[in-house]
Amino acid sequence: MAGLNRGLLLSGGMDSTAIAYWKRPELAITIDYGQRPAIGEIRAAKAVTDALDIKHVVVIANIADIGSGDLAGRNAIDLAPASEWWPYRNQFLLTVAAMKCITEGISELMIGALQTDGFHADGTREFIDQFNGLLGLQEGNLIVTAPAIGLNAQELVTDSKIPEDILAWSHSCHVSDLACGFCRGCLKHYSTMDAVYGRPY
Repeated sequence: MAGLNRGLLLSGGMDSTAIAYWKRPELAITIDYGQRPAIGEIRAAKAVTDALDIKHVVVIANIADIGSGDLAGRNAIDLAPASEWWPYRNQFLLTVAAMKCITEGISELMIGALQTDGFHADGTREFIDQFNGLLGLQEGNLIVTAPAIGLNAQELVTDSKIPEDILAWSHSCHVSDLACGFCRGCLKHYSTMDAVYGRPY
């Protein structure tokens, strides 16, 4: 993929923050789609991109009225594989990010999907391949890649060699702009930090 103008869908969470450090994209895109932790995610993404001198844009595309689960402040519906599940969220976010990438001259859009995200259908290699097939039917010559799709969170942080002080900016909470300490996002954040750095913060 050398020579491509690379963008990153940067939620401000641990995984996309590690990829920002590891891959140094030209552009990072954060989307405020009406999720409860949006302010915290944007704050974290800005801190990370400022530290790494990466261009950062925030796109507002509010779909809170059709959300569900922790991120929307509602009970998860019966289909949900996890409490934070929001129907077709990643498909929507990728579409919005792809729109922005085209206007910015980006040819490769990276996302923070991990091997351990596979229980979400939209976090799998198959989903990414199918999404790229759809993009290939349209103008723009944009591709989506997932550089950490074969890794878990601990392996990504280790392989990326991201310094502790940069990763500490990340915001992983699913329910608030400040870490609640109890949701699945916070627990993953703490356990990964503890495993890599010996400090669960």
